[in-house]
Amino acid sequence: MKNNIELKNGILIFLGIGIFFLLLDLLGLADKNYLRVLNAFIVLYGINETIKTNYKEGKTDYLENLFSGFKTGIIGIVLGIIGLIIFIYIKGGEAYLDKLSDTFFFGKDNNIIKYCSILFFEGIASSLIGSFTLMQYWKGVKLKPKM
Repeated sequence: MKNNIELKNGILIFLGIGIFFLLLDLLGLADKNYLRVLNAFIVLYGINETIKTNYKEGKTDYLENLFSGFKTGIIGIVLGIIGLIIFIYIKGGEAYLDKLSDTFFFGKDNNIIKYCSILFFEGIASSLIGSFTLMQYWKGVKLKPKM
């Protein structure tokens, strides 16, 4: 059952990030870097839902929930990057990527593999940090297990 909740919330993260970035693109705001930071809240929401469900089911082991939350984030990130690769190719490939990656972080000389690899490793780091931060909150919460 636990793997199902991780997959479900990973897909929820993917859908949330996908809809968020499609909306930004539709509104012409895809190049605004400060708005991209908001996707962290979507990832944190999905991870929190997994940990909260585990606690409601009586699973309160710290490391087990930390790993479960991390796995949820990774599922969402991997699906999101696959979706991003498809989206970049649909929008024009490298030419569209040049518009997206025109930031201080990525520089000017990019290709799709380099861009997505950087986002993947950033996603891993943020999933781990987010899982750890949320576990600090949840380790003090006492919920009654489902009967």
